[in-house]
Amino acid sequence: MTRLTGSVLRLTVYVGENDTWHHRPLYSEIVHRAHAAGLAGASVFRGVEGYGGSSRVHTSRLLSLSEDLPVAVVVVDTEERVRAFLPELDTLVTEGLVLLDHCEAVRHVRRDDGTGTGEAPR
Repeated sequence: MTRLTGSVLRLTVYVGENDTWHHRPLYSEIVHRAHAAGLAGASVFRGVEGYGGSSRVHTSRLLSLSEDLPVAVVVVDTEERVRAFLPELDTLVTEGLVLLDHCEAVRHVRRDDGTGTGEAPR
């Protein structure tokens, strides 16, 4: 895994929660492909309300509209590595929004002890 400092590129992919790729959630496929590509990190965030190209508002507040909530997949790494990953998205994302943002990584610490406890080093 890359240890990030300085200038990085943040890739954000907005899709629907029900979007799939070969019977698997699309957001999960993106995360697993980013991992296989060796990118520094990826996270999925589920929206509680939103709308996209269809202009239909999806919300978790009303049971009848709680299907297909917005999902954001965020991937961060160096610009070179993120841009090399973009062709993967061309095959996966047929509907949605893909954004790139230049960011500065000010702290990137990972667990090196292998315990997975998340405790800070002493």
